Amino acid sequence: MRYQAREVGVDGRVRLVLEGALTARDRVGVQDFVLLENFNSEAAFIENLRRRFTENLIYTYMGSVLVSVNPYKDLEIYSPQHMERYRGVSYYEISPHIYALSDNTYRAMKTSRRDQCILISGESGAGKTEASKKILLYYAVSCPAHQRMASLRDCLLQSTPVLEAFGNAKTLRNDNSSRFGKYMDIQFDFRGVPVGAHILNYLLEKSRVVHQNHGERNYHVFYQLLEGGTEEQLLHLHLDRNPQKYLYLVKGNCPRVSSMNDKNGWKALVKALSVIGFTEGEVQELLDVIGSVLHLGNTQFGEEEDGQTYVTTKMELKTLTQLLGVDGAALTEALTHKKLTANGEEMISPLTFEQAGAARDALAQAVYGRTFTWLVEKINQSLALQGDGTSCRDGSSVIGLLDIYGFEVFQHNSFEQFCINYCSEKLQQLFIELTLRSEQEEYETEGVAWEPVQYFDNKVICDLIEEKHKGIISILDEECVRPGEACDLSFLEKLEDTLGGHAHFVTHKLANGKTRRVLGREEFRLLHYAGEVNYTVTGFLDKNNDTLYRSLKEVMCQSTNHIVEHCFRRGELVDQKRPEMAATQFKNSLTKLMETLMSKEPSYVRCIKPNDAKQPGRFDEVLVRHQVKYLGLMENLRVRRAGFAYRRHFEAFLQRYKPLCPETWPVWQGELAEGVSTLVQYLGYKPEEYKMGRSKIFIRLPKTLFTTEDELEAKKPDIALILQTSWRGYRERAKYKRIRNAVIVIQAAWRGMKARRRARRRRDAADLIRRLIKGFIHRHEEYGPDNDYFLDHVRCSFLKTLRRNLPRSVLDKSWPTPPPALTQASEELRQLNMRNMVRKFCLAILPEWRKQMDQKVVASELFRGQKDSYPPSVAALFLGTRLERAHQPSKWSRPWAVKRSSTGCQSLSTTDEALSPAPANCC
Repeated sequence: MRYQAREVGVDGRVRLVLEGALTARDRVGVQDFVLLENFNSEAAFIENLRRRFTENLIYTYMGSVLVSVNPYKDLEIYSPQHMERYRGVSYYEISPHIYALSDNTYRAMKTSRRDQCILISGESGAGKTEASKKILLYYAVSCPAHQRMASLRDCLLQSTPVLEAFGNAKTLRNDNSSRFGKYMDIQFDFRGVPVGAHILNYLLEKSRVVHQNHGERNYHVFYQLLEGGTEEQLLHLHLDRNPQKYLYLVKGNCPRVSSMNDKNGWKALVKALSVIGFTEGEVQELLDVIGSVLHLGNTQFGEEEDGQTYVTTKMELKTLTQLLGVDGAALTEALTHKKLTANGEEMISPLTFEQAGAARDALAQAVYGRTFTWLVEKINQSLALQGDGTSCRDGSSVIGLLDIYGFEVFQHNSFEQFCINYCSEKLQQLFIELTLRSEQEEYETEGVAWEPVQYFDNKVICDLIEEKHKGIISILDEECVRPGEACDLSFLEKLEDTLGGHAHFVTHKLANGKTRRVLGREEFRLLHYAGEVNYTVTGFLDKNNDTLYRSLKEVMCQSTNHIVEHCFRRGELVDQKRPEMAATQFKNSLTKLMETLMSKEPSYVRCIKPNDAKQPGRFDEVLVRHQVKYLGLMENLRVRRAGFAYRRHFEAFLQRYKPLCPETWPVWQGELAEGVSTLVQYLGYKPEEYKMGRSKIFIRLPKTLFTTEDELEAKKPDIALILQTSWRGYRERAKYKRIRNAVIVIQAAWRGMKARRRARRRRDAADLIRRLIKGFIHRHEEYGPDNDYFLDHVRCSFLKTLRRNLPRSVLDKSWPTPPPALTQASEELRQLNMRNMVRKFCLAILPEWRKQMDQKVVASELFRGQKDSYPPSVAALFLGTRLERAHQPSKWSRPWAVKRSSTGCQSLSTTDEALSPAPANCC
């Protein structure tokens, strides 16, 4: 039996399969609580949860809400293949999963360009932290990447072990319980690429630093440091590996946890700090602060006979001053005395033994709490956007991730549970309001009449807690600041006087006889939306004051430890304004959080713990019913089912059920709305059972849908036979289509290549003409980018012309006319050419002629200008004798010989190796 609409094949490809979750509902229940027949029955709700949990189907939808049951074991449903399976898939097209909700939120952010948020809630141990890890992992792996994505992804993932080490602890219900609320904004650019993140923390349980209930532990980092720290680190911090030696670690009597490995946790913490960007100096100072808290817990006091308090553990105090980087004497004075200011005068008042212990614990809580805030700020710096890191760039969007405590009810509930449950009330109010708003908006968008919904509005409880001047928080603040001896019981009395007639507030004094037997005299009861909770007022005023003596602040401001110096600002000593109380601070931060969530499109994850023993496969119905009630799931289901239980887009509905109608099978050619209308009329839907919206069909009852689903299941064999007989034809048509498409692709590629070549040639020609014209315009300017191509072309053309028209002899004086820019170069070339021709002419003269020319030069020097007949005789050659051959003596060796050519001219002859000059007219 398949429960999914898509599966990944062995080749890694995602292929569509038929959805079978609805047809398997008798065995595994429905995958959406909205489709429950008896939606008002809490037993039916829990039974559906149990069925799916038994089949390892831990996720179930309730509209846009994802209900998750902690399996307490590893399930093979978080692999990269599963991420690929859920990427880009419609929300209801595949079985419920945390990846489906993550992907749907991401795609909604990209398509609508609106900020989104995912609200994760549930009690301790229900799997909230693991759910947030899975969401972060999905975005880190599946979102598009860029050059900074790798480092940002590592910082996002590594921020979790750091925050868990400093903000998580073992409780009676959970070995890794988050003792603070966390809201993270993941920022995406216009392409959907993560570009930054920012974390806000809420209400760290600082009291756990100094006190733990039996069976619980302090924060993980203390045990990880003692178990995994090196010998050098422990020697520097003066710490021992045995946690039983430190008073802040022994009160819970639980130094070891079987499900946790503190040594591996320390390795993960050190690696995470390095990845996030902590320097070695910052890590060392952080360890100094952690060690100082342990030594502060071991600081003990004594009381003299006159009532003076003094420090008895001098060695602990010395180590403490070294680690904190403060003056020992000043710290000793601040731990045993307090500074008071009255009428502008300062007075020093000694502390009693009890007050000194309280001051020590307050200092430990303040140091640890402020260090945790510094740690979150440091992580935010590494997650910030490139640039100023304070805001998103234009076109970017945000997905918020809220991992916050759920409703808590213990045997003894104090100030922390009061704040946590107040937060749950506000979230429930937001939950119902946003659910109603989204339902109403969808109805209005689709043009379907909205039907009023009856539900419990918990605004009256929120007002009871937060109303100005009349709410519990305002009364608590007034009692903390009023003059006189204020105490927890006086606060309770003032609550009784102010809120005595409220329907959701009860005390022992105001209760009837039956209620008084279960309600203590120091308790008050609030009737929350999820049930009744008794709160013990003991410690309310001290925890709300969250006071740290001014003398201790002054000492901390002088610290040489940069973390401590950053946490304790000197401005606190100058500011005379009274700081806000803890409850008011939490109320204001919660108000801002509500405003942030209201501005976003919400999605919800409701986490449920199946049993307290953390055993896989065990389903405790009593515990689950308790959580279903406290999470307000039944209330939300009633709101969701007040109108139409099922709604689906026309296309999806027609695609799934079109085989049931001959007119819509196999292909509907008309409008989608007409096809759906034809289909439901053929199926026999009554008008009151459905409504047609603009793009969706609304079905009122799940029974109508189940009947249609059963008909589809019965007709599947016929559909399979039709598909099988048409498969061969489909393959042939597909083969022909592939061949035709291949031919078209080849033709298109060839034509495109030819067109690109032609276009390239035209573009190059146009560029050439453009450059020549521009160069011609600027031809008379200096050589530069505007005319370089034209001038180079002119020079090249001139040189080619010159090469073809060079003078042939030294007597040829012709020379091509150069362009203006080459006048000087042309003259240089002409002279070079003339020299070259003269050189060649001189090299071609015979030695005999050279001798004649030398004689002519000598004769010119003697006779030029001396006789009138000299110029005409220059051309005549010198002769050795002027006698005719016949008159020459025979005894001569006749060195000259005259050879007459056919033209009658004499020429030189080399007869007897003598020169025979030619007549003058031959020259």
